[in-house]
Amino acid sequence: MLRTQTQPEPSMTEPSMSAWSPGSWRDFPAAQQPDWPDEAELERVLKVISGLPPLVFAGEARSLTSQLALAAEGKAFLLQAGDCAESFDALSANNIRDKLRVILQMAVVLTYSAGVPIVKVGRIAGQFAKPRSSPTESKGGSSLPSFRGHMVNDAPFTATARVADAARLLTAYHQSSATLNLLRSFATGGFADLNQVHSWNRSFVASSPSGRRYEEVASGIGSALRFMSACGINSADDPRLHTVDFYTSHEALILGYEEAMTRVDSLTGDQYGCSAHMLWVGERTRQLDGAHLEFLRGVKNPLGCKIGPGATPEDVLTICEKLNPERIPGRLTLISRMGAEKIADALPPLLRATRNSDHVVSWVCDPMHGNTFTSASSGRKTRHFEDICAEIDTFFRVHHHEGAPPGGIHVELTGDSVTECLGGSEDLGHEDLPMRYETACDPRLNGRQSLDLAFRVAELLRKEHCLA
Repeated sequence: MLRTQTQPEPSMTEPSMSAWSPGSWRDFPAAQQPDWPDEAELERVLKVISGLPPLVFAGEARSLTSQLALAAEGKAFLLQAGDCAESFDALSANNIRDKLRVILQMAVVLTYSAGVPIVKVGRIAGQFAKPRSSPTESKGGSSLPSFRGHMVNDAPFTATARVADAARLLTAYHQSSATLNLLRSFATGGFADLNQVHSWNRSFVASSPSGRRYEEVASGIGSALRFMSACGINSADDPRLHTVDFYTSHEALILGYEEAMTRVDSLTGDQYGCSAHMLWVGERTRQLDGAHLEFLRGVKNPLGCKIGPGATPEDVLTICEKLNPERIPGRLTLISRMGAEKIADALPPLLRATRNSDHVVSWVCDPMHGNTFTSASSGRKTRHFEDICAEIDTFFRVHHHEGAPPGGIHVELTGDSVTECLGGSEDLGHEDLPMRYETACDPRLNGRQSLDLAFRVAELLRKEHCLA
């Protein structure tokens, strides 16, 4: 039987460093785990999953670690982006292509404008589960289990929909596999070719100010490629201009599934979590004596850890020691999610602590989760574009003051023209939210807002590298 606990506070207990196995997390308190009604059925499904092929390969994860090591040195920048929570209902080639498209657009803007290599990691092909602030949800006098993402249960507020169903874990595996297959095809089959940068600009984005700025960038890239050709440089022979390294990531929340997806690398004998290239632990599950850190400390993937404004320097250093005791560059990324009003006070002592230690980490800014609020007029959760930008601005400013390179950004977005976040170049207001509010959980930037953000971050990066 899995031990669970309801929304525990992060513990200050010293972490255990006893022998690790993929199932050793079961001896620790596990936060945010569903109440599975049939443990025998759960274990049957997990056994099936454990016999299926890996979704990603150890060598790919090692390549990502190497790229993230460059971000820790200020020689690259991480763009980690995608859905808040993927939906079983939204699996389609168009949906996957459009998410990849906007991430590639953002990466092109950042690379072209700031001259920095961009490490591209999607919140995709596995982000099907979400932690919740409460295990139950109440409406009209009724109380039901909270919706925990399509990997666990379903969104409608009915008793049947909210039952945790182990068969959904198997569906999550197959949907992740299908998504990864298509992503690999797009990344290597011509869609990501730099000669295609104009075609990435969808019509509803192209008509915006940032879309027009993007067209200027695309024209500049086209001119550079033609210049290379005129000089006798055959760009057709360089795969770097025609393909892209694109990696996947998700929160390693449902631990039974992550255990079932752990595989031994035939080259090194190490254990890798083969559900994604990069796995992260959330602010609600980073208990120092908890099951999530216990599981993640043993897999060799690059890891992330969300860090909120309540974290102390001691918390952060203990997490570093537990997740990366060997001090491997690129192994650990700390993802600050403070909120625009708190980051200026909360981040500096944490950044200073890692800078003054011998731990090698990259700090990345998640400007989304600390800036969520409920719109009084519509009752929907939203975020304001200017709050998101303000947190990123402060993140860069703190890093410059502390003499540390900013490692990247971690954002929730979609390529579609949704109306979930306020502001941006189209100046979405509270009255616009109901028009296309489609998220399965938290509000996301739409395609226009995502490109707006890329240009804002590019300006910060350009200034950072000019001052370095």
